[in-house]
Amino acid sequence: MKFLRLLVVLFVLPVYAQQGGMWIPSLLKGMNEKEMKNLGMKISAADIYDVNKSSLKDAVPHFNGGCTSEVISSKGLLLTNHHCGYGEIQSHSTIDHDYLTNGFWAMKMEDELPNKDLVVTFIVKIEDITNKVLEGVAALPNELDKQKKIQENIGILSRTLPKESWQENKIRTFYDGNQYILFVTETYKDVRLVGAPPSSIGKFGSDTDNWVWPRHTGDFSLFRIYADKNNRPAEYSKDNVPYTPKHFFPVSIKGVKENDFTMVMGYPGRTQEYLPSYAVEQIVNDLNPAKIEVRDAALKVQDGFMRKDNAIKIQYASKYASIANYWKKWIGETKGLKKSNAVAIKQKFEKDFQNKVNKSGKQAEYGNLLADFKKNYADIAPYALSRDYFTEVVLKNTELLSFGHRLYQLEQVYTAKGEQAFNDRKNNLIAGFEDLYKDFNANVDEKVFEQLITLYSTKSPKQFLPAAFSTVDAKNLTAEVYGKSKLTSYNGLKELLSGDAKTVIEKINQDKGYQTVKAMADSYNKNVAPKYDELNLKNIALQRTYMKAILELFPNDRLFPDANSTLRVTYGKVKGYNPSDAVVYEPMTFLDGVMEKYVPGDYEFDVPEKLITLYNNKDYGQYGEKGKMPVCFIGTNHTTGGNSGSPALDAEGNLIGLNFDRVWEGTMSDIYYDPAICRNIMVDIRYVLFIIDKYAGAKHLVDEMKLVQNKKK
Repeated sequence: MKFLRLLVVLFVLPVYAQQGGMWIPSLLKGMNEKEMKNLGMKISAADIYDVNKSSLKDAVPHFNGGCTSEVISSKGLLLTNHHCGYGEIQSHSTIDHDYLTNGFWAMKMEDELPNKDLVVTFIVKIEDITNKVLEGVAALPNELDKQKKIQENIGILSRTLPKESWQENKIRTFYDGNQYILFVTETYKDVRLVGAPPSSIGKFGSDTDNWVWPRHTGDFSLFRIYADKNNRPAEYSKDNVPYTPKHFFPVSIKGVKENDFTMVMGYPGRTQEYLPSYAVEQIVNDLNPAKIEVRDAALKVQDGFMRKDNAIKIQYASKYASIANYWKKWIGETKGLKKSNAVAIKQKFEKDFQNKVNKSGKQAEYGNLLADFKKNYADIAPYALSRDYFTEVVLKNTELLSFGHRLYQLEQVYTAKGEQAFNDRKNNLIAGFEDLYKDFNANVDEKVFEQLITLYSTKSPKQFLPAAFSTVDAKNLTAEVYGKSKLTSYNGLKELLSGDAKTVIEKINQDKGYQTVKAMADSYNKNVAPKYDELNLKNIALQRTYMKAILELFPNDRLFPDANSTLRVTYGKVKGYNPSDAVVYEPMTFLDGVMEKYVPGDYEFDVPEKLITLYNNKDYGQYGEKGKMPVCFIGTNHTTGGNSGSPALDAEGNLIGLNFDRVWEGTMSDIYYDPAICRNIMVDIRYVLFIIDKYAGAKHLVDEMKLVQNKKK
């Protein structure tokens, strides 16, 4: 486990001893604040989180439910990653106005571009309500009843706990169901695109450099939050005004150096730090390799088309980046878990755990936990593998199949709830499908389908496959589906969905694409999902009890809750690392490295002519350092997906960078944090300002910020 590793290295690597962990900002007072002060922090825990006055938390909204962002001016100017705003940049791009290739800069507020359905959510208040959520749960006889009661309590509390009319109560679980916390939130729905560098800056290095250090990516984009005249959330309107924040981050151009204190605030998505060794073994040996192989096949097909056709490149840019991101992450995670001996370290911890159980006389409560884990993970193995194949092939990476699965769910709605519910869902589907088909190319998807159906039929556990797939000819099936199915076009889809419920059901069941999806989904829902859910429910119960036992038996360990897309604080230092024998990485990169990687006209490593000119003239303005232009730096902050766009802050709470990635060797930190090699990657705020000011000529945006000067010698 992560905390065991920290104990092991305590005496040999003291610089790491107070780092690692994703901490709840309202609970920093005490141990965390002391650790942060020891690392160099100059502000207090109350400066980070305060419910009664403005604090750092008021400048860190959740960006569209998947990334993090930060407010950097009194006029609601918002900074996040280029890859977080990629979908919005893409949606405004056309062949004639290709903002992905050329960038976009609004030179006045009237030019800022609205974005349908883009939202940012602020945290107003955080409160522990564990006792209220668990009221009446302990006495229930089985896990299913307990889960139902918990969800019932959460539903009631979400509706009845006090909040303003424009706010929302969100209740999240921590420590695997041993703690429940209320977040009162405000969600702003008018968020407009202000600026984005070209992809040759914002996505420099693309998939080759993704998860890699050294890194030279200017991964940022700018938006602005708009509110009604009362500064409250409102749907888009031309009458809305720029949002006035409770707090915004001053932007420091002092620069950073190795061993400087760093703090990252954001919304990390999901970690599993306390999994037993049996689960980690399954991830390393079975689940990750399967998912990697599926995505590898899909990416090779898409990449081949994107390199030959710019229209397809625009269509598939966001999808490709999304697929590639976790493909490469899983590869690095698997390698990191093996290299750091995570399974063996967890096994050692489990021996210590069992000894503590025995010595404390807790055998009745916790004595069978590890044996139960071992049996349950062995039982769930084929079902978990089948589930991943179905998810990756049908739901994630083959668009025709994912479209067909939505129709499959529509048929289920009709069967379960009747024609009115069917018609409501159908109308929503027709509207939603229009945007999906805008970025769909049947020729690309056909080749993806052929590759993935081959993997599905040969690699997924055969006992759970549809009967026809035991002898399927992938090439013939592909030709038949894409030659006959109406799911290959939006007009075809609308034709399938025209008419009353009975007519639609008859038509879709005659469609070859739908028939293929239905066979796969029926088989999955009959043979895999029920048993997987049953076994997974047992694992959920075991994990909750295991976590309770760890908290009880290891009271002095630094036990942070797993990430769950709620606001967290992680702290550390700017620090290089040693990824392998005789290799040492420095903690900072410079524009020199961009030019070293430059390949004219390349899909990933091209460099804009103006940036080359600025480099040759060393025209860095106030943002350079000793004749060089800083680009990125790394630190020991414990981050994961969802921390993209998170503010990197200095000891005084000033913005020094923008988190956007992790190093490949340390991506296993979602499961096991090793402070020796786990590093987060941040774009230096000085590079962001340099691109806005000197490259884009949008100095009015820099003038809107509060710059902290006094540069370091």
